[in-house]
Amino acid sequence: MALTQADILRALELVKLPAGQSLSASGRIGDILIDGGKVIFAIGIDPNEAGTMEPVRKAAESAVSGLPGVTQVLVGLTADKAPSSAAAQARQQAHRPAPGGPTPKAAGVPGVKQIIAVASGKGGVGKSTTTANLAVALATLGLKVGVLDADIYGPSVPKIFGVTGKPRLVSGRTLAPMEAYGLKIMSIGFLIDEETPMIWRGPMVISAITQMLREVAWGELDVLVVDMPPGTGDAQLTMAQQTPLAGAVIVSTPQDLALLDARRGVAMFKKVEVPILGLVENMSYFICPECGHRSDIFAHGGARHEAERLGVPFLGEVPLAMPIRETSDSGRPIVASDPDSAHAKAYLMIARQVMASLAGGSVRAAPRIVIE
Repeated sequence: MALTQADILRALELVKLPAGQSLSASGRIGDILIDGGKVIFAIGIDPNEAGTMEPVRKAAESAVSGLPGVTQVLVGLTADKAPSSAAAQARQQAHRPAPGGPTPKAAGVPGVKQIIAVASGKGGVGKSTTTANLAVALATLGLKVGVLDADIYGPSVPKIFGVTGKPRLVSGRTLAPMEAYGLKIMSIGFLIDEETPMIWRGPMVISAITQMLREVAWGELDVLVVDMPPGTGDAQLTMAQQTPLAGAVIVSTPQDLALLDARRGVAMFKKVEVPILGLVENMSYFICPECGHRSDIFAHGGARHEAERLGVPFLGEVPLAMPIRETSDSGRPIVASDPDSAHAKAYLMIARQVMASLAGGSVRAAPRIVIE
């Protein structure tokens, strides 16, 4: 018998809020997604309720996990709506940090020394390819590296690394990461069918990212490289709010349209106090493999000029090249498959600069984000 939303709501009748009301009757439960044996939903809260509602979230997961046919439950807490009353707004104001006061610290990931985000203002600029080759390059330089594919709607990391299969459970809800090229890797792509569309609302995305970050046995890592979704939405804000990021690498192509979006990405990370490790100009130029003629297909130098204008580091140029595309499509990142190539050396130069920034800087505590 197929699992239904009514089954889920009946199970949640036994979960009580701190005031004693049934969770099912509270009106706090968002859309419930059922995908085979997987159940995903969010519980709405006010920002100041996060601490008191965490036991409720865990109780909800436990209640639904006990239903026949349920194999996995993802439950998130979401505060993406403004408080509904003046009193709630006053409570929210009271919980904001005082001007000039200390920023509340977000919890780190056990065993992971530093976390960096690789982001882009728009899709199609080669962000995932950059993430993969940057991660392999950092490992080549002697670091213990993990990769988290946080691009829920378009997970590319399994394809780029040529990894298939399902992660195994280590204990309880904790998953063992997949491994390739000396890296530890986790992606939503390992947990769903390759052709399944991710028709998820923001709270579901946030819940999935949080669980892949914190319910994976990463072990001891020097750096975890996070492949972010394109844009400046829920995923980026969640990472900034819940994780002490050491910095962000912004990937862009050189043309003006892409740089407009990259500029927004830089501004967003600055606003939430995440250091910008630098800009990468991807698809910077094209060298014809037949005649050697150079063509600046997407213009050239735009990211360098933008970095100078914004006062952030410029990490380097990566050409539009068939070997990079071919090795990515075949699951063999070029830094691993052809480490002596000019293309691999471009990624290694970027990695050295990122490594130097991480060694020289301190991880800033993630800010508390109040949605108004």
